Amino acid sequence: MRKWSLLAGLLLVAFTVAFTAWPAAAQGQGSLAVVYDVGGRGDLSFNDMAAMGADRARRELGVMVTEVESATTADFLPNLRALARSRQHDVIVGIGFLIQDALTTVAQEFPNQKFALIDGFVDAPNVLSISFSDHEGSALVGALAAMTTLEAGGDTVGIVLGIEIPILLRFEIGYRAGVRWAVDRYNELHGTNKQVRVLHTYTGAFDDPARGKAATEAMLAQGAHVVYAVAGGTGLGVFEAVEQAARAQGRDVGPPFAIGVDSAQDWIAPGFIPVSMVKRVDNGVFAAIEQALAGTFEGGVLQLNLAAGGVAASSLDMLDVFMDEAVAAGKMRPEERVARLEGARAAREAVPPSAWEALNELDQLIRSGDYEVPEALDRETAEYWREVLSN
Repeated sequence: MRKWSLLAGLLLVAFTVAFTAWPAAAQGQGSLAVVYDVGGRGDLSFNDMAAMGADRARRELGVMVTEVESATTADFLPNLRALARSRQHDVIVGIGFLIQDALTTVAQEFPNQKFALIDGFVDAPNVLSISFSDHEGSALVGALAAMTTLEAGGDTVGIVLGIEIPILLRFEIGYRAGVRWAVDRYNELHGTNKQVRVLHTYTGAFDDPARGKAATEAMLAQGAHVVYAVAGGTGLGVFEAVEQAARAQGRDVGPPFAIGVDSAQDWIAPGFIPVSMVKRVDNGVFAAIEQALAGTFEGGVLQLNLAAGGVAASSLDMLDVFMDEAVAAGKMRPEERVARLEGARAAREAVPPSAWEALNELDQLIRSGDYEVPEALDRETAEYWREVLSN
C-alpha cells in the first residue's frame, strides 16, 4: 500500500511541506492543510485517499492546499504546531490514528484553530473526529474470501496487518466476522460442516513491503487461498507474494488471491486482486474543509458507515476512477491502463459467482440492520471475538 517519498525536514520546523500555490483567483476561497501519516503520498492507499479529498477540495471549492509529509511519528507534533501557528488554515486535517496524541496536544494549545482527525478521536470542541466503519467493509471482503476458498476446496485465508492499533483490530475482527458468516451460509446451503481458519499477522509497520511479503509467504505455505492486506505500504509485499506464488504455478490469474484496502487497489497486481475494501478517506477530508468554509464545523464525531458510503467493496466503475487518479499522479503510465483494467476484470471473473453473491447478500443485511458486524478496538475484545468467531 505504499511507495514512499520521505522528504528531508526543513530547518527550524521538523517537517516537509509539499506545497502548491494555486491561481490567485482561488486563493481567497479558503485554506486546507493536511498532515499525512508516515509514508505520505504515494502509498497507493490510505494517504493517497486523503490526497484525493484534498485535490477534490482544491478543484471544487477553490481552496489553497498545503500538504505535510512526516518522516516519523516524532514529526507529528512540530508539524501540527507549525501549521497552527501560521493561522492561515481554515482547517488542519491529521491523517491516521498515530497522529491522535499530537493533535490532542496542539488542539488544546490552539483552541481557535479548527482541526479534523481521520481514524481517531479527540474530545475537544475544535476537533472533528472522522471515523469509518472499517469492520463492515472488511466483513464484505471476508465473506468473499471464505466463499472463494470453500468453493476451491480450501480451508484457510489470511490477513496481514500493519501496527497493532485499535483501528486495525477493527479491520481484523470485521474480516473474521465476514468469514464466519460466509462459512455458516455455505454450510446452510450445502448441508455440510466446513470450517475456514483465519491466519493473522501484525507486521509492526506500514512502510515495509518486505515484511508484508514474508508474512504472506508464510500464510501461503500454510494453505491460505486469499490474503487481505491491511498494512499501508507493507501491503505491497502481500500483492507481490501472491502474484509470485500464482505465477510459479503457471497462472496469469489467481488463485491465490490478494484483497486490497483503502483505495481500489485491484490494478496494482492485475489478475490477482479481485476486490478491495475501499475506505472513503477522501470524503472525510472533503467534509472537514466543506464544513469549515460553510460555517457549520463543530467538534464531535462524524461516523461514515457502509450505508453512508464510508466503506465499500470496490467495483469496476470505482476502479476506473482510481485509475484516473493513479495516471494523473504518475503512478501508472497511461499506456498500461487498459491492460491493468482487463487484468482486474479477469481476477473478478476468476472468483466464483457464489462468492460475489455472498458479498452482495451480506452487504444488504448490514445496510438493513439485519446483521450487525462485531467490532473490537482493544486487545481484550479482539481476543474474545477471535475465540467466538473461530468456533
